[in-house]
Amino acid sequence: MKRRVVCVTVLAALVLGGAASPALAKKKDKQAKAAPAKTAPAVPAHPGELRYGELQFEVPQAAKYRHELSSGIPVYVAEDRDLPLVDLSVTVRLGSFLDPADRRGLAELTGSMLRRGGTASMTAEQFDEKADFLAADLSSWTDGAQGGASMNCITPVLDECLDLFFEMLRAPRFQQDRIDVEKDDWLEGMKQRNDSPASISGREWGWLMYGRDHFTVRALTQQDVAGLTREALVEFHRKYWRPELMLVAVSGDVDTRSLLGKLERRFADWKAAGPAVPWPPPAPTHAPAPGVYRVDKDIPQGRVAIGHLGAQRRSWDDPDAYALAVMNDILGGGGFTSRLVKRIRSDEGLAYSAGSGFEVGQWWPGVFRMGYQSKNATVAFAAKIAVEEMTRIREQAVSEEELRIAKASFIDVFPRRFESAADIVDTFVADEYDDRPHAYWDTYRDRIRAVTAADVLRVAKQYLHPERLVFLIVGNWEEIAKGDPEGRATMKEFYGGKAERLPLRDPLTLEPLP
Repeated sequence: MKRRVVCVTVLAALVLGGAASPALAKKKDKQAKAAPAKTAPAVPAHPGELRYGELQFEVPQAAKYRHELSSGIPVYVAEDRDLPLVDLSVTVRLGSFLDPADRRGLAELTGSMLRRGGTASMTAEQFDEKADFLAADLSSWTDGAQGGASMNCITPVLDECLDLFFEMLRAPRFQQDRIDVEKDDWLEGMKQRNDSPASISGREWGWLMYGRDHFTVRALTQQDVAGLTREALVEFHRKYWRPELMLVAVSGDVDTRSLLGKLERRFADWKAAGPAVPWPPPAPTHAPAPGVYRVDKDIPQGRVAIGHLGAQRRSWDDPDAYALAVMNDILGGGGFTSRLVKRIRSDEGLAYSAGSGFEVGQWWPGVFRMGYQSKNATVAFAAKIAVEEMTRIREQAVSEEELRIAKASFIDVFPRRFESAADIVDTFVADEYDDRPHAYWDTYRDRIRAVTAADVLRVAKQYLHPERLVFLIVGNWEEIAKGDPEGRATMKEFYGGKAERLPLRDPLTLEPLP
């Protein structure tokens, strides 16, 4: 009982901040009188009145993170000890542009089956079981102009996971039953191609811009999938999944020196070699034909894409690229602050979303595209507004407020590119893969700041071409063609109302449906 009374007394003294001690109370009172009074900062009447100082952010320097193995393989490492986790990724200079003419889809299937098809010493089921036991997340993939694999694990099992990861990379089993399952999944996905207007529009828009044969817009058929054999996967892997084509990024709870030693040992005896990889990948040769194109589908809203080819970067410090980014942000890329959203959605209520994108390609021109979905009857009116805004940004200088908001949208989010250790090494690997100098990031914000209203007007005039516009509309053409019941617009306003019908296609063969 006595112990409990003592504890309560001590607790009361602590809660009262020493009120039980007259001497301590007198000392605190004296200190309070001597300290100058603090004035609370004024609270703005409205959140819009809040003001912040300029964010100070220094770009990480690539040289701090870049290392080379004795074989010359670049390795970027960023240590982060906050959590006992490690992320590792390998980027490979290959892609579906390497598909043989009679084996379309080979690169993609090879990439996915590295992870899913087992290894030389383990069946696919055993590999899955070991990865699960180690709580390791492993993946592999290939797209148009890049391949890769990644691994995430906890630090205590890093060595075991590295062994598993490198066996996956070097000695895939390509288990036949897993290949069969993957091919069946592809076919099931193909069967749904016509279910979504977005899928139809994406396929046909890519063909209108780049032609049907370019690897970036190529669509596989049932026949293509049937022609992909295990032997073809083994040969493609032998030729192209090679260490001299790889870049490595590692982040997390690692010691750089120790990690490099682990990678050195695992790459040391990998002497694979194969044919030279043509670089850069081949450019498209198709020239888009201006006009209106339609795909008939009985849906309540038309899906619309309007645009033409974009621009190609002349160099990494090309001033036009920065001005085009700002221009597009104001036109339709900036969300609710952009002109297309304000007029098509906010002012007229014609679409839930609208926007634009202007791609500046590295190896060939990208694509400029304005897009939205609207009720069939108002598709033409929304198209009229989109073309008006495109014309207006070519003819009138943007306001200083629009310019300020657009530039701030790039500058303020810039630090996010380097937000985590993984972001840092991934960015620098992408730099090296794309032959982009790391110094590009040092001047990025200053180059955005330097964009003027005159620059925006200049690039809009130079790179936006109303006479070259391609319109692709997926929807009920009979209703769309008639236009707005209030008489504000019809499709006759574009190329005289003439529209070329693109057929709905068989989802497995891509042949025109009757």
